[in-house]
Amino acid sequence: MYLENAISTHNKFWKYLIGSIIIVFASFIGQIPLGIAIVLKSIESKQGFPTDETKLMKMLSGNLSLFLMLFSFAVALLAIYLVVKYLHNQSFLTLTTSRTRVDWKRIFFSFGVWSIFTIISVAISYFSEPENFVMNFKPMPFLILLVISIIMIPIQTSTEEYVFRGYLMQGFANLSMNKWFPLLMTSLIFGLLHIANPEVQKMGTITMVYYIGTGLLLGVMTLMDEGMELALGFHAANNLISALLITSDWTAFQTDSILKDKSTPSAGFEIILPVFIIFPLILLIFSKKYNWSNWKEKLLGKIEINSNIKIESDEHAKL
Repeated sequence: MYLENAISTHNKFWKYLIGSIIIVFASFIGQIPLGIAIVLKSIESKQGFPTDETKLMKMLSGNLSLFLMLFSFAVALLAIYLVVKYLHNQSFLTLTTSRTRVDWKRIFFSFGVWSIFTIISVAISYFSEPENFVMNFKPMPFLILLVISIIMIPIQTSTEEYVFRGYLMQGFANLSMNKWFPLLMTSLIFGLLHIANPEVQKMGTITMVYYIGTGLLLGVMTLMDEGMELALGFHAANNLISALLITSDWTAFQTDSILKDKSTPSAGFEIILPVFIIFPLILLIFSKKYNWSNWKEKLLGKIEINSNIKIESDEHAKL
């Protein structure tokens, strides 16, 4: 069982607090190259230092900004690996899945399903309201974007999944010894950490319904499938395909994509459709594909402590 992978008498919740601080610190270290590039550019251009994320992304070229922004996730991912291995004495595999090996077919299936949904969604928007889009395609910048995206975006999305659906979900499981609390907490934290995104500033806090709903979707995938593979594929497809297909002046990713959205952002049907219609459909597809059952127990049940942990606890108590 996935959450049970981390349950141990020696794996206390305070370790997850320390580990989280280490991971966040590593992420800050990974942002140093971006900070240096921004400072040098502001001195060279005699512009002031950018005061928000939108201005920051426009200070450098789109591809350079994207690479430097994503670099911090690579540093954070390394920190996650070291924290899990040396602070928790846990293998990286048990942070990933309950299976004996990572199921790459699950990752690619999830990636493919959500890629198709994303491409169809963009195509419908483009052909229904073509006046809202301009062709942004430039061969060489797009080729560079493609290389950066294929390498760095899966690192970024995997880092987020290992933090939320992996590390924190297992950490809250150690604290609560049930499944609903880790699911709820990681979804809320995941959503709230996106509150500073430019699209939230443009469309309002209603956008948080989408981010928290996405966190719930990914959490349900992880608990029902007893591993992170589906969440890893879904998240990678969401960011990678979006970065390559479409950009705008008010999104977190400013890229040299194929299309640029010039419309005025608004929250409404764009939020309701994915969260309340498409996301349940995605779960239905995965549930049929992988024969999910016993939903109540897997999402809301208590964590069963196996006999090995009980023996370990008894022996530890005697010392």
